[in-house]
Amino acid sequence: MEQIKLNELNDQELIQKQKKLKTNKIVNATLIGLLLGVFAYSAVKNGFSFFTFFPLFFVLFLLNSGKKNSEFEKELKNEMDNRNSK
Repeated sequence: MEQIKLNELNDQELIQKQKKLKTNKIVNATLIGLLLGVFAYSAVKNGFSFFTFFPLFFVLFLLNSGKKNSEFEKELKNEMDNRNSK
């Protein structure tokens, strides 16, 4: 994710960033569920092999991006709270 100085953004841009984060969380959760379903189906259908664990590799990437998004979301929430308290 690009480094964005939140204090340089206006209120409308902050709201757009917040909406985008919410959409990203939903997409990440859907993809994680789909990949776990593929893993479970593959394990039941074909047993365990390299390709059975292949979807879990992508789940790790999605989880890491989710952690980064949650950190950015906290920063965004703090910035919005600071602006509202002024």
